[in-house]
Amino acid sequence: MRLPKLAIDNHQFTIVMMALLVFFGISAFFTMPRSEDPQFKLPITLITAVYPGANPLDLEKMVADPIEEAVNEIEDIKKYETVIRDGLVFMRIEFYGGVDPDEKEDEVREKVNGVRDELPEELYSLEVEQATPQEVNIFQIALVSDSASYRELEQEAEQLKKILERVPGIRRVHTLAYPEQQVRVSLDMEKAARLGIPLSRVIQAVRSENASIPGGSMDLGGKRFIVETSGGYDSLEEIGNTVVHAAGGRVVFLRDIASITYHHRDETYLARLNGRPAVFVTAEQKAGSNIFRIMKAVRRRLEAFRRQLPAHIQAVMVFDQSRSVAHRLDGFFSNLLQGIFLVGLVVLFAMGLRASAIVILAIPMSILIALGFVDLSGYAIQQMTIVGLVIALGLLVDNAIVVTENVSRFLRMGYPAREAAVRGTAQIGWPVVSATLTTVLAFLPIAAMQSTTGSFIRSMPLTVTYALLASLLISLSLTPYLSSKFLRIRPEKDGRLFQRLIRRLIEGPYRKTLGWALTHPVRVVMITVGVFLGSLALFPLVGVSLFPKAEKPQFLINIDLPDGTSLWKTDAVARQVEAVVARLPEVQHYATNVGHGNPQVYYNTFPAREKSNHAQLFVQLKPRYALKTGALVEALRDTLSHIPGAKIQVKEFEQGPPVDAPISIKIIGDDLGMLSRLARDVEEVIASTEGAIDVNNPLSTAHTNLHVNINRTKASLFGVPTATVDQTVRAAIAGLPISRFRDAGGEEYDIVVRLPFRERPTVRDFDRVYVASVTGQLLPLNQVARLEFKAGPTRIDHFNLERTAKVTANVAAGYSVDRVTRKIIDRLERYPWPEGYRYYVAGELESRQEAFGGLTTAIVIAMIAILGVLVLQFRSYIQPVIVFAAIPVAVVGSILALLITGYTFSFTAFVGLTSLVGIVINNAIILVDYTNQLRREGKDVFSALREAGETRLTPILLTTATTVGGLLPLTLRGGTMWAPMGWTIIGGLIVSTALTLIVVPVLYRLLVGRD
Repeated sequence: MRLPKLAIDNHQFTIVMMALLVFFGISAFFTMPRSEDPQFKLPITLITAVYPGANPLDLEKMVADPIEEAVNEIEDIKKYETVIRDGLVFMRIEFYGGVDPDEKEDEVREKVNGVRDELPEELYSLEVEQATPQEVNIFQIALVSDSASYRELEQEAEQLKKILERVPGIRRVHTLAYPEQQVRVSLDMEKAARLGIPLSRVIQAVRSENASIPGGSMDLGGKRFIVETSGGYDSLEEIGNTVVHAAGGRVVFLRDIASITYHHRDETYLARLNGRPAVFVTAEQKAGSNIFRIMKAVRRRLEAFRRQLPAHIQAVMVFDQSRSVAHRLDGFFSNLLQGIFLVGLVVLFAMGLRASAIVILAIPMSILIALGFVDLSGYAIQQMTIVGLVIALGLLVDNAIVVTENVSRFLRMGYPAREAAVRGTAQIGWPVVSATLTTVLAFLPIAAMQSTTGSFIRSMPLTVTYALLASLLISLSLTPYLSSKFLRIRPEKDGRLFQRLIRRLIEGPYRKTLGWALTHPVRVVMITVGVFLGSLALFPLVGVSLFPKAEKPQFLINIDLPDGTSLWKTDAVARQVEAVVARLPEVQHYATNVGHGNPQVYYNTFPAREKSNHAQLFVQLKPRYALKTGALVEALRDTLSHIPGAKIQVKEFEQGPPVDAPISIKIIGDDLGMLSRLARDVEEVIASTEGAIDVNNPLSTAHTNLHVNINRTKASLFGVPTATVDQTVRAAIAGLPISRFRDAGGEEYDIVVRLPFRERPTVRDFDRVYVASVTGQLLPLNQVARLEFKAGPTRIDHFNLERTAKVTANVAAGYSVDRVTRKIIDRLERYPWPEGYRYYVAGELESRQEAFGGLTTAIVIAMIAILGVLVLQFRSYIQPVIVFAAIPVAVVGSILALLITGYTFSFTAFVGLTSLVGIVINNAIILVDYTNQLRREGKDVFSALREAGETRLTPILLTTATTVGGLLPLTLRGGTMWAPMGWTIIGGLIVSTALTLIVVPVLYRLLVGRD
């Protein structure tokens, strides 16, 4: 290898280039965006259609089916799910990984726009949007008052919104939890009936008068002028002056039969903070922005806004994500610095001051260079990039240790400093390159994952890769130059304590053990295989999971009553829950949302849309109670379970991709009645399975609707179209949007025709409703229709165009999701499913299969690539197999470590195992390569193996110690997310180091030594 010689001969250029790369990294560190979690685009598009007053069956036929049929034509759809409830259709379309989410969102929008004319004209809203973690709100501010009106709170919220929209880095500001204003046309049907004015005529008159059609353009005197028409209302008075009837010399204006006023839409969302009425203001951050700078500006402007607020309104910061980000990043940086300290301590103890200084210098340089390329790749400083640095930390010095140790060996052999540096580095240069490449290749499957989990975690393996490649460059260029200048060899008699300990280890236990193993190779292999198989037998005791709890000082309380429950009854239950939460001394704030979910404050939780039977509390704990979230949640579950009439779920935030619930079973079929019955049976199966809690079956309760049964014979005789009846009933109950109005300030409002009943009409009010015949005659509604109660579905779910029912559950503390789910599946397999009906397992099991399943091909490709590197290195097919033998030995240690510490095999543990593969292969490469060198020098196999083991024992033990030292702080303080990964690597590395120094020489003796 010529690189070390070139670097030393041209050391000025080497130093300048390294300085430039380091400066590049320093600049990136200070300018990179900061966030708590990775920012990436999900391949998920959401469609939301709101049609107040429509029942699920009508919505399925009129809205869901046409949209699904259109969307189904799009390529690359992985799955899509639709939830249809009273007044709402919500569709979630997930595409395969690797597609462009923006492009797919545009395709979905195009398809939806293509069928818009087929959908009901009265749809209140139809939205297409991309699901993205960037839509997480970085703060939630509550405007609280016991006496202010909605109008007053709305005005203050809108004022605050305008102030915050000007903060650099803010993507979008939302105001929530107050009903929108509308222009309400309260039509006196009895008066209109006496004058013979049907509802349809009122609607037609308003739409005609409010039409604003461009007049085109014309040329006058050599100039072109735009011709503007005077269509469109400018004031409520103009709306009232609309002519709705003119006959016999008499003109009837809209104001004669209706009152026109500003009015709030019917309440569908109630909000409180700590039990007091509130509205919320939230915002999202732009991609690539720095959350700390944003929140500093937000807090400054909020303080100024507070000073101008009326005394009876307070502005409270309910949630500030920057504090969570600061806590998370501070923790990771602390782990990183402690890891650097431990690695430095190990190297200093083992190699002395001069050598350790050369080795330790590789750490900050590699980290800074890696950060420069992380920034260049478009990633921010967040938990995944920092964890990548922590994982790489112990590996960064491996190459420098091996190079420095070998240069020292050549110095002890009497070579001059410069020649020792060139020869020592060149001798192990290609093995170091091979070892680094195998480690990098081991991380590629994680970086290549195309699932949501892959997108979430991708910046971590890329950070490791950049750091390792930087350390490789440093170890082959700067390290040999510094070694030639600063390394000095102390007399053997004055050797360091570490060297004396290593010599005793070599001359005592290791030499004897290796000698015995080389003379009994078959027995050693059989023992190793037995230990490996025994550890695999223990694996079921470890258990499998996906991602753990997020360990945040916040949690959610979900309250669900039977579908069809009124907003006010749901609110009454929410107040009971508030009373319990208010008594907890650990709670700082609790934000109550009735009829809607809390604004999104975490990347994998999505708030429920308008839903009168649902309420959600967002609970923020005081900082000193942050570590008690889990215990508090368990205690609350027990307390709240005694509140009757509602299903109450206390839920901690979790890491990983969004999952409905840990356990989720879908029943697929066509008949709604049969689906409901099967769902009840599945609910019973899950509820009776040990470990399953919070079982939720949305179809468990019946739903009764008030049905307007039109007598079609009578309607035909009187000449009353069915559409007229539907239109009139809608105007009476929910109001009928007929046009839009823009005031002088530019604010837009719906113009809604509604009968002047109370906010919630009663059955008796229908006696005052009139419908018009085709001749213009007005008839009482009860002449052509009657009211009756009729059972109907509470909701309808679709999964890939098929009707489904879904039953979900959580898992009690101390139980494995995997084991509980397997028990449920075993029972469902024995269930007598009717023909045409089947079940589908979703939840965490599905997410785990998707997360791990996509890795199979990538792992095979990576292993083949690693094999190719080793074949190129050794020019042999047998020797790479010997190197690969270190992998199962490492697995033994990983399983034992997880079993002893009590952690499950989670996704991060899998990441740790992948990392471990590259690390243990490195040790084996160094050992096998040096054995080959000794054999080329003429030594027999036995002598070569013994000398290689004794010579390479020091660098192998050192690299193991530095890797363990670098990971130890994250392992001990990284919580349930990162501890499994740390213990997987540490346990596997310790066991594999001990066994590799024995097993690899034995396999070499068996497979190579006889040729």
